[in-house]
Amino acid sequence: MSALQTQVVIIGGGPSGLLLSQLLHRKGISSIVLERQTRSHVMGRIRAGVLEHGFVNLMREAGCGRRMDREGEVHAGFCIAHQGQLNRIDLASRTGGETVMVYGQTEVTRDLYQARDAMGGVVIHTAQNVQLHALNDARPFVTWELDGNAQRAECDFIVGADGFHGVSRKSIPADVLKEYEKIYPFGWLGVLSETAPVSDELIYARHERGFALCSLRSPVLSRYYIQVPSTDQAKDWSDKAFWVELKRRLPADVAAALQTGPSIEKSIAPLRSFVAEPMRYGNLFLAGDAAHIVPPTGAKGLNLAASDIHYLYHGLLEYYVKGSCAGLDAYSEKALARVWKAERFSWWMTNLLHSSPDGSETDLRLQSAELDYLFSSDAAQASMAENYVGLPY
Repeated sequence: MSALQTQVVIIGGGPSGLLLSQLLHRKGISSIVLERQTRSHVMGRIRAGVLEHGFVNLMREAGCGRRMDREGEVHAGFCIAHQGQLNRIDLASRTGGETVMVYGQTEVTRDLYQARDAMGGVVIHTAQNVQLHALNDARPFVTWELDGNAQRAECDFIVGADGFHGVSRKSIPADVLKEYEKIYPFGWLGVLSETAPVSDELIYARHERGFALCSLRSPVLSRYYIQVPSTDQAKDWSDKAFWVELKRRLPADVAAALQTGPSIEKSIAPLRSFVAEPMRYGNLFLAGDAAHIVPPTGAKGLNLAASDIHYLYHGLLEYYVKGSCAGLDAYSEKALARVWKAERFSWWMTNLLHSSPDGSETDLRLQSAELDYLFSSDAAQASMAENYVGLPY
């Protein structure tokens, strides 16, 4: 079996792996991307759609921002509903003009695949039984099976961007890796519908029956969520039951304006906070969900993966262009510092807006007081806005 030779092997063909491969290719650094699933399966994943300004700029740097800039929606604020009232957080005025971009992860992935195809990037799908070897050696290698045939690639570095259940994090010895986790006792039931969004901006709703979110993908495609017990399954909920419950949790005027229709996708996302440390072991670097998971409340999952890629890309660039290991040596510490800040923000927003099944009356009063303070304090709103648009890399 002859081995493929490359500089970087990237495990995982989602947006973070594709983005890193694209950025490196534009600087003359070779990579191979290995993906366990088919391309159609990757493209079928319905995920987040709120991009921080840092991620938006990274897509442009990768030469993949043209359609995003044309079709994505720039949002300068969002609303929080509480006690039947809407309160707007003005992102632009609170952050010196920073905004977010509403552009679905599926579209991000499509743009990255097209860019990889146009440049002849190597993306190998249906790679099975992927294994990482010699991680502490100068020349690590990866093996996998493709159509029953054994394959091997030798490289300088391996990047594990293969998600929470991937092989990369599991390749780090247990006595080296430390994991932190918090499981929430509820999930988000999400529905995608071909209906006009109820609002031009996102609406986060705190209600005694549970959290709700009105989001969007385009002027004719809406994404809505409601908090449900972690034991629920999507099949337990009819479309009618979902719309009825969503309306209950929204202010009356918003509920009256809500357009309903058949769901074209329905799923439940569990809520978890998770961090693995360190994010480097030898010549293996973890990125994205392979290293950390955040509750979706703060819209940080995909954006955290992008900041990992930013640090890793610049570290690799410094290594290959300047011959310096400084950026790679600092990667784990830099990435984790930002990860924990985003974990804190997502945890805070989750506690602020969800109803806990074990919550006491005191908890509810404290939650209401926190919201009252937020809406009455310029400083509190500035802090929320600063975190929402994305802390600097």
